[in-house]
Amino acid sequence: MRNMNIEANRLVNEKSPYLLQHAYNPVDWYPWGQEAFAKAKKENKPIFLSIGYSTCHWCHVMERESFEDHEVADLLKRYFIAIKVDREERPDVDHIYMEFCQALTGSGGWPLTILMTPDQKPFYAGTYFPKESRYGRPGIVDILHQLGELWKADEEKVHNSAESIYTAVIASKVPPTPSMISSQDDDFRPWAKEIIEIAMQTFQKSFDSQYGGFREAPKFPTPHNLTFLLRYAHDHGQEPKAQQAAQMVRNTLDAMGQGGIYDHIGFGFARYSTDRHWLVPHFEKMLYDNALLAIAYLESYQVRHDPQDEQTAREIFAYVLRDMTAPEGGLYSAEDADSEGVEGKFYVWTPQEIHELLGPEAGQLYCRAYDITRDGNFEGHNIPNLLHTEWAALAEEFNLPLEELSLQLEEARQILFQAREKRIHPHKDDKILTSWNGLMIAALAKGAQIFGDTTFSDAAQRAVSFIMNNLYPDQRLLARYRDRDSAHLGYLDDYAFLIWGLIELYLATEKKDYLGFALSLQRAQDELFLDSEELGYFLTGHDAEELLIRPKEIYDGAIPSGNSVSACNLIRLARLTGDAHWEKRAHEQLMAFKSPLSTYPAGYTAFLQALQYALAQSQEIVLTGPLQHAEHSKMKELIFAEYRPYTILLYQEGTLTELIPWLTNYPQDSKQATAYVCQNHSCHRPVHTAAELSSLLST
Repeated sequence: MRNMNIEANRLVNEKSPYLLQHAYNPVDWYPWGQEAFAKAKKENKPIFLSIGYSTCHWCHVMERESFEDHEVADLLKRYFIAIKVDREERPDVDHIYMEFCQALTGSGGWPLTILMTPDQKPFYAGTYFPKESRYGRPGIVDILHQLGELWKADEEKVHNSAESIYTAVIASKVPPTPSMISSQDDDFRPWAKEIIEIAMQTFQKSFDSQYGGFREAPKFPTPHNLTFLLRYAHDHGQEPKAQQAAQMVRNTLDAMGQGGIYDHIGFGFARYSTDRHWLVPHFEKMLYDNALLAIAYLESYQVRHDPQDEQTAREIFAYVLRDMTAPEGGLYSAEDADSEGVEGKFYVWTPQEIHELLGPEAGQLYCRAYDITRDGNFEGHNIPNLLHTEWAALAEEFNLPLEELSLQLEEARQILFQAREKRIHPHKDDKILTSWNGLMIAALAKGAQIFGDTTFSDAAQRAVSFIMNNLYPDQRLLARYRDRDSAHLGYLDDYAFLIWGLIELYLATEKKDYLGFALSLQRAQDELFLDSEELGYFLTGHDAEELLIRPKEIYDGAIPSGNSVSACNLIRLARLTGDAHWEKRAHEQLMAFKSPLSTYPAGYTAFLQALQYALAQSQEIVLTGPLQHAEHSKMKELIFAEYRPYTILLYQEGTLTELIPWLTNYPQDSKQATAYVCQNHSCHRPVHTAAELSSLLST
């Protein structure tokens, strides 16, 4: 609880929810900026840099233990200039100093703690530190005192250490050799196929065949691993390894959907599971996780047509549209793990609470179905989950048909949801990020494609309109909007993820303006971010603040990298437009990252999907004629009903030829729908009914 006797510090004037959380700390915080750096140089003090985000549990812990503590605040003021950074607003700053942390300690995470010279070169790094040293972990009090005194006693030694660290990190960022960036004629296929196979072998070895997912706890969803495996299964037909890839995806999606990582009462996924079984989540919910997971469930639905995949995807969207959508259409960033200072308190239950709300019979049924017990499965309380529920046995035990069982449990869920709404909610990070909105726009548009539900495409269009109205001044994307304030020049991810969303939205709505906007943004991305010497894209534009390093990211962590998504975008735009310029750019993007991809292919599965796309036989479908024609709608539904990860679809209408001149070769009949299908550079005869198109596609 905020101590109102403490005066606000400089962060009170910021818009970031994370920085505002620290606005009443006794620490003399500065936001990242020239004022802080000038003061550090003037007073010749090192900088204490703390990076986190508003829904980070351990950031909250470190704040309570240290940053609300006057002893720590006094030490910081005596020895350092203290700077706070929201990693979601400044991914460039976060990326640079996370690299230093990983180089110095072998690991990273948030809160990220960096001690650096006034010229921003780190000499000490770590993540969470308790206030006092314990169990072999140094405390922040000891760190601040010892390193503050070291700076006073031997500043030159600290500078030399920082310079050595900086030189080593720079040296590790070896650019690709010229042989790696080959000409347009070079064949990437042999090494691409080899890298894809190595990634598959890695997943085979690390797959948890009992509980789904990969490796031991903690387990992260990492949906791009699953969508890579879906493509691998598709590409290898009836081969045993294709079946293994498909099984890994099925087992993981099913286990996550049944586990406590999924909110069975209010919907949506938490960030990760702390245990092997997907039972106990780290309760924060992120927009990007739910966007990428929705895409994974949607694509899985196209493959196996399991109603549970459809239900999970629809429920994710229900959560986002209900809880994460601003009145103006933009999408909020995240919800915290903590409420009332306790992790998970909002989400857990006791049997007594369930029985009081549902009554004895319905309460007993719900408790049996969702693992609500007297002993609890989480610190004496219960996280609802379906990990051990056998539906047939449950129906028999309660003498209910399966359909009636589902109806009763859904009625119970609604009652519990309404009761839970009266609890104190976790903090919502209501800033609107262009990049994460781009991911959810892509997911919602895919949902509209597959289910034909305009609710999803309408929401996606409103989010695009919000970005265009609030985050696109002077034809330059900005990264963050909050409280009527737009700020921070957009990063690579803002452009790449929004382009992805726009392509999907064009396919969902048939509106050429979205494809035109995507092409315009791709041209701007090339101008702002392209590394013309070594290829690939920098994270920051050439018009951005000059930092210690100009970062370039390729690793696909919790979120795919902008370079990976750009590789996919460029291939799709090349095939959509038939423009040789985009084909050349796509080839250069693939060739630019051969070296890092080869080091650990399983760490780059979003980029590998671009390689899979490039290796696949091309298939183009052009639908012409009246867009309102009944057969047109049936053809579109048919195309999206099945999993076609490499199919290009265009809707021919008069003015689209301005973007795609080659469409003039496809005659339009004003009275009937027509589908033109070309595959592997060979075109079939045009067809005019969905039945004919189905027959053609099946062959």
